[in-house]
Amino acid sequence: MEVVAEAATSRARPLAIVRVILPLLLGGAIALIPTPAGLEPAAWHYFALFVTVITLIITEPIPAAALGLGGVTAAAVLGLVRDTPAASAQWALSGFGNTIVWLIFAAFMFTVGYAQTGLGRRIALHLVRLLGRRTLGLGYAVMLADLAFAPFTPSATARSAGTIYPVISHIPQLYGSRAHDGTERLIGAYLLYTALAVSFITSSMFITALAPNALAISIIEQTAGVRISWTQWFLGFAPIGATLLLLTPAVLYVIYPPEIRTAPEVPRWAADELRAMGRMSRRELILFVLVGSALALWIGATDYIDPALTAILTVLLMVVSGVVSWDDVIGQKQAWNVLIWFGTLVTLAGGLAETGFVGWLAKATAPTFTSLSLGVAIMAIVGTFFVLHYFFASITAHTATLLPVFLGVAITLTAISPTRWSLLLGYPLGLMGVLTFYASGQSVIYYASGYISRRDFWVLGLVMGVLFLGVYLLLITPWLQYLGY
Repeated sequence: MEVVAEAATSRARPLAIVRVILPLLLGGAIALIPTPAGLEPAAWHYFALFVTVITLIITEPIPAAALGLGGVTAAAVLGLVRDTPAASAQWALSGFGNTIVWLIFAAFMFTVGYAQTGLGRRIALHLVRLLGRRTLGLGYAVMLADLAFAPFTPSATARSAGTIYPVISHIPQLYGSRAHDGTERLIGAYLLYTALAVSFITSSMFITALAPNALAISIIEQTAGVRISWTQWFLGFAPIGATLLLLTPAVLYVIYPPEIRTAPEVPRWAADELRAMGRMSRRELILFVLVGSALALWIGATDYIDPALTAILTVLLMVVSGVVSWDDVIGQKQAWNVLIWFGTLVTLAGGLAETGFVGWLAKATAPTFTSLSLGVAIMAIVGTFFVLHYFFASITAHTATLLPVFLGVAITLTAISPTRWSLLLGYPLGLMGVLTFYASGQSVIYYASGYISRRDFWVLGLVMGVLFLGVYLLLITPWLQYLGY
């Protein structure tokens, strides 16, 4: 056994070295290229560092959180983003003040509460009892649950990571599918990725389903002089959203199939388990009330309290009421690890905008669109706007940085109205979250679950991104033209 282990270790060493060397060579090669015209050398060198860190996160020679922390530290020490040491340190730590980062952390605590009280298992058993005969049916059940909450929950992270995920994460275990033990693909990987993918579609369907949508409405009014109502937004995307919602569970069922397709005996077993659990306990009832109150605040009180503060307040009340202990909170290593990882990714992606790299890239590519035919120009402008989200860990940052630039260029093409251009560029904000495991707040939670591998995230992100964008571009223009927008 010792000989086998030693041989395996010796084979792993060269692979680990390659995982380090290739990203460093790629970043070094970019840094050695002369700085493009119109861009500061520090911005170009920061881009090289960003590519190096993201590539290292892909190859992951060490944990991703440590790589992200190393990246922001290097950028701060080298002064690539801000001039003074104090300002650089402030920038390096800025991601930990991002509200989405803390909302993600609080969502982990919700999951702990669901697990420790048994409420998550109870709700999961009810879902399985009703719809668990076929795995595809569970996929559509999750889709309908997200769709039901979407019009009323302005934070997609709160809706998907804070409400949907804590419940459905218990379902795979009922089928013997667990993370990190080789049984992920039995049902867990399919179910969780389906839940994540549909959350991006519902985020585009309603202005009130994604916080950056409201920011986009403001930018559209300032840049294009166009006012878009809730109904106008919904009607413009409804057929595309409905098509994608119907397709996504089925497409993933084919390209990312669960090993368990049917389980006719499981609903009966779930009913027996529910009878054995008996009535809800005091801790379950308290958690149910707390989560319901949080959902109500997420839906109707975002003008008065930020969703992240709602989530943190709920966690504190969970501790005070005895649903979880403070030791449970500070002992969640995975939650703290994700907080560091996503906090540094938000900072790194924000650095691209602060150094002027993203603005330069958008302005450098924009003039080429004006020489294209209208149909090609639409595909090029929307497609480029969509794909550039690979450089962002925040849809809000993407919206604030790129939407004014792309919309400003687009409305110079007067063959179609500013209203249609505004909608063409507004709807992809939700859809683009599917591209990477760092592209949105809820993605981080699902990635950290351990059911979906890093490789699967990249591959599925590309495939579903192509599907989302392809269906969108195919249907959106004729539909908006039919509506007269």
